[in-house]
Amino acid sequence: MTDFATRRLTMVDTQIRPSDVTKFPIIDAMLSVARENFVPDSQREAAYVDGQVELGGGRFLLEPRTLAKMLDAVNISNDEVVLDIAPGLGYSTAIAARMAELVVAVEADESLAAEAQTLLMEADVDNAIVHEGPFKQGAVEHGPYDVIMIQGGVEQMPNALVDQLKDGGRIVCLFMEGDLGTVRLGLKSSGRVSWRYAFNASASILPAFCAECAFSL
Repeated sequence: MTDFATRRLTMVDTQIRPSDVTKFPIIDAMLSVARENFVPDSQREAAYVDGQVELGGGRFLLEPRTLAKMLDAVNISNDEVVLDIAPGLGYSTAIAARMAELVVAVEADESLAAEAQTLLMEADVDNAIVHEGPFKQGAVEHGPYDVIMIQGGVEQMPNALVDQLKDGGRIVCLFMEGDLGTVRLGLKSSGRVSWRYAFNASASILPAFCAECAFSL
């Protein structure tokens, strides 16, 4: 029988801590949430690899290092409301929920959204909800948000999401240009977001956030 608890510890010790992520809430969350439960059954053995995990339908779970460093950049507090875009089966939502007051996950895929809600309930995550709907529309009825995270590569950032961020809030996402990716942290002030470099990473581009999609609207 696979010892997933040991793999989880190894993931933190070999992928997270060496990436200069040392904040206790992040380390604690990544040691506590069973990542293998938030991937398809066929991918459970690959749950802790140092890379993306395929979720099906062209969707992927971000590599552990990337998610951890994104969380490190936005520095979620326990009184904040987080919007988690494209969570797949809910792993990022479960992680963020251990730090935030409430996490609202937006998943466009009907089957992923339904399963994510079930998996979060089974994991006793009672401060997160899954909203099924288009990624770019967010979930305005639950906002505005202190923090917004996007779980995949982005070429074009829609204004509708930025509008749901509180003044003084933070948004983190991975901007892809070809094969090169840069995670940037956005800080909203007086209705405008100023972006700064956080770290380099790479991920598959979410179809809803490709440049061609933006121009075709």
